[in-house]
Amino acid sequence: MNTMLEIKELCVDFNDKNILRGVNLTIQAGEVHAIMGPNGSGKSTLVNLLAGRAGYQVTAGQVLFQGEDLLPMQPEERAKAGIFLGFQYPVEIPGISNALFMKTALNAQRRHQHLAEMEAMDFRSHTRKMAKSLGLEDGLLLRPVNVGFSGGEKKRNELFQMMILQPCLAILDEIDSGLDIDALVTVASGINALRTPQRSILMVTHYQRLLNDVVPDRVHVMMDGRIVLTGSKDLAMELEEKGYGWLAGAGQ
Repeated sequence: MNTMLEIKELCVDFNDKNILRGVNLTIQAGEVHAIMGPNGSGKSTLVNLLAGRAGYQVTAGQVLFQGEDLLPMQPEERAKAGIFLGFQYPVEIPGISNALFMKTALNAQRRHQHLAEMEAMDFRSHTRKMAKSLGLEDGLLLRPVNVGFSGGEKKRNELFQMMILQPCLAILDEIDSGLDIDALVTVASGINALRTPQRSILMVTHYQRLLNDVVPDRVHVMMDGRIVLTGSKDLAMELEEKGYGWLAGAGQ
């Protein structure tokens, strides 16, 4: 089994405050991992750092993506290499249609892989079935990116982008937040459809309910900037029942 992501003793500061304090995490190709933890535990800092967001200072540790040092890579290089971040709050991009945005992103990726760019008609045929499976109407693809989309539409649109780009490593930051039951089922089905032996998925979530439908290989609990406990899906059920209080001090 190939190692997709390896994080070793990662320490990160943000706004002169120490947020991550020695994170260790290994994800093999084909695995789905979930990270849970209370607010302020460092979950969003970790995913933003992996995606290459500016403003985070790595003070110690190492991050390897498919054996290569991830940290010097610019965000666009990470995306082209096969890393995808699904945002907790997807941004709106007025003036650029959803279809044009995704066609541009896909062709940038294809150029990086030394493949021919996809023409407009081929792209439309390629994406129609994907959009339908996620309950996205054709009209949404012609509208500006996420502008006027409901919360559920924005989250399904994130998965639509992921389906088009076919990343090696998908990082989903609270993609279940704000979803009703029907939208959650649709999103979970979309995630499961993307599970392959070659693709790894890292999900950040507050709620055990997503893990009922997207069963992870590992569940990690993050507290005080560290991963303090790792287990199976049963760990998520225990957290749902007990909360995080019984783990107080585990990250010290």
